[in-house]
Amino acid sequence: MIVCPNCNHQNPDGAIQCEACLTPLPATMNCPSCGATVQTDAAFCGQCGYNLQVNTAEESSSVEFPEAVPTVVSAASGSSTGSMPDLDPPEPLVSPDPLAGFSTSEPETQTPPPVAPTPLPTPDPTALPTPVATPDPTPDPTPAPPPVATPVARSSATQLQAMPQARLFHVQTNTPIELPATLSVVHIGKPNDLVPPDVDVSGFPHSEVVSRIHADIRVEGTNFFLEDVGSSNGTYVNNLPLPKGNRQLLRAGDRIALGKGDMVTFIFQLS
Repeated sequence: MIVCPNCNHQNPDGAIQCEACLTPLPATMNCPSCGATVQTDAAFCGQCGYNLQVNTAEESSSVEFPEAVPTVVSAASGSSTGSMPDLDPPEPLVSPDPLAGFSTSEPETQTPPPVAPTPLPTPDPTALPTPVATPDPTPDPTPAPPPVATPVARSSATQLQAMPQARLFHVQTNTPIELPATLSVVHIGKPNDLVPPDVDVSGFPHSEVVSRIHADIRVEGTNFFLEDVGSSNGTYVNNLPLPKGNRQLLRAGDRIALGKGDMVTFIFQLS
C-alpha cells in the first residue's frame, strides 16, 4: 500500500496519484532485505532498517556500457573498415558577388544634428482673468422687539388725591369738620364704649338731641352715603327724614340735621 503524503490515504501498489485528493504519489520499490514497499528516494527501509543507498550504489556500478569500436579509414581507397557508407566529397563554396551600389564595408552611422528645444510660451499676466470679489452676504436686519409698555403704578397717595375731599360745615357755629380720608366708614355721634365717634358733636350747642351712636357716612369710590344707625331723634336730609337702615347718596350742598328741631345742622361739602 502507498500512503498519500498529503491526506494519509492508503492507495494500492502501483498507483500514480492519490484516489482521495489526486495528489501525485512518489515512486516506490521493494526493500532488497525484507521486501517491504519503500519510496525510491528513501535512505533506509522503514521495516528492517536496511541501508537502501548501498544497494543503489551497487546497481549503478554494475551497469556495463558497450565498448566503442574505432572506425579505420583507408587513405588510398577512401573506404573504411567499419560499416559507414561512402560519402561524396563536398563541393567548394562559392563566394556571392556583392550587390551593385552597395559597399561591403559597414555604413557609417550618421549622428543627427542636435535640435534646440522649443522654449515654452510665457503666459501673459495681463491675460489672466481678474478675480471678482464676492460680496459678503448681508444678514437680514433683525426687527427690533416692540417696546413693552411698563405699567405705571399709581401710589395710594395719588389715588387719595384723586378722591374728592369731603367735609361737614356746622351751620350754628360756622365750624368746618374734615372727614378722615383714610376711613371707609365715618361714625358720627358722641363718646361711648361701643363705637367711638370719628366726628364728635358733644361740644356743639344742643348736642343733647344727638344719640351716642347716631349716623354713619360710608365711602364707596367717589360716592358718599349717609345712613341712620338707630338714633333716638332721627336723621334728616334736606328736611326729609331718613329711615333707619336706609342709605342716602350725598351731594355737595345737602343739608343734614341730627335730631328734631334742626338744632344740630351740617352742610355737606366737596372740594
